[in-house]
Amino acid sequence: MKTSRALDREIARLAFPAFLALVAEPLFLLGDAAVVGHLGTPELAGLGIAGTVITTVVGLCIFLAYGTTAGVARQIGAGHRADALAQGLDGLWLAVLIGIPATLLTALGADPLVAVFGASPDVVEPATTYLRVAALGLVPLLLILAGTGVLRGLQDTRTPLVVAVAGNIANLVLNIALVYGAGPVPRLEIAGSALGSVLAQTGMAVALVLVVVRAARREGATLRPQLPGVRAAARAGVPLIVRTLTLRASLLVTTYAVVLTATSDHRAGGAGSAAVPVATHQLAMTLWGFLAYVLDAIAIAAQAITGRYLGAGDVAGTRAVTGRMVGWGVVSGVVTGLLLAAASPWLGALFTPDAGVRDALVPVLLVAAAAQPVAGVVFVLDGVLIGAGDGRYLAWAGVAVLAGYAPVVLLTSGLGAGLPWLWVMFSVVFMGGRLITLVHRSRGDAWLVAGA
Repeated sequence: MKTSRALDREIARLAFPAFLALVAEPLFLLGDAAVVGHLGTPELAGLGIAGTVITTVVGLCIFLAYGTTAGVARQIGAGHRADALAQGLDGLWLAVLIGIPATLLTALGADPLVAVFGASPDVVEPATTYLRVAALGLVPLLLILAGTGVLRGLQDTRTPLVVAVAGNIANLVLNIALVYGAGPVPRLEIAGSALGSVLAQTGMAVALVLVVVRAARREGATLRPQLPGVRAAARAGVPLIVRTLTLRASLLVTTYAVVLTATSDHRAGGAGSAAVPVATHQLAMTLWGFLAYVLDAIAIAAQAITGRYLGAGDVAGTRAVTGRMVGWGVVSGVVTGLLLAAASPWLGALFTPDAGVRDALVPVLLVAAAAQPVAGVVFVLDGVLIGAGDGRYLAWAGVAVLAGYAPVVLLTSGLGAGLPWLWVMFSVVFMGGRLITLVHRSRGDAWLVAGA
């Protein structure tokens, strides 16, 4: 049995590079928000709606990273490196097979997808424009998920970090150049923001795929698609798709509730534009996602370590490292919560000149800050159970939480509650429900299945 200090070192070795890489991921949206926000509030609100659609499509395919990490890590724990890389390549091929139809459906269905949110006319046009262009980045985004999952399963979180940092720098430069124009580059406004992100994402995907392919060649693994392996990866991903679908549905329901509240208040003669609450929610959710990725770094370590320990048959070690990672989650949540609360009065000015949005953002961020310690535990235990391959339980738990949360947040919106109260429901009912289901499962033994 490893000592607590040894477990901490093992967690830190994977978590700190993952932390930096995960911080870089939401910087894509943060960078887009900072650039687009200065075009105007309707453009920022449009980015929020289009970004929600894109992140929902990609989020449904997060199993390409999570499932691949768990499967590859189990093979590594059992000492089967060639089999681990073969399984990883199956994930890459599956990403392509899913990404092509997803691109076509999203691009061609941009108008009805945006219309679902019921946004005001001044928001619909920029949202549709951004979504049509951003859809071209879906195949690269799914390859990034799968390639990152392979490397995490191989216990390598540094390479994804390097790729993520380089991609974000490229994204910011391309966004500024294409949105506002620079030299011979024309001013494309919000379409330029989407195009810049697509180009940066394509470069990241190529880099990660090349790293995995070189590793596979060293181990003698075939690069051709193996249909049985691809089908197995797809079947194993079904529970994680359901689990992710319930999470994304909860976020979509929250955004829908915000739009309903904003539209109803505006029609009733409320002061200010209907775009203000939607834009405020977009900024708050983007910052929540940023902090979620920070906390999720320990969950990434949990996926890789749990899979490797169970693959090696070390159940006692799995229990011990789980306890240490939960402790890390609590401490990280407290720290991020305090930092968010302290910075809440000034964060809005970074993204928009609209005083109404900046003022409305502060109370929402204070609610989000109070929920951070709970989020820290939730993300860690989620990662542990994903690493253990316990996707079926996570799927059913997600359905139960969504069934309880959706009517509550919609009722809160229907009663005319403001944006801060909608975020209270998000924190208490949604995050609290996830906490209860995950803690309950982790205390049992059903998820501790050893072997490759």
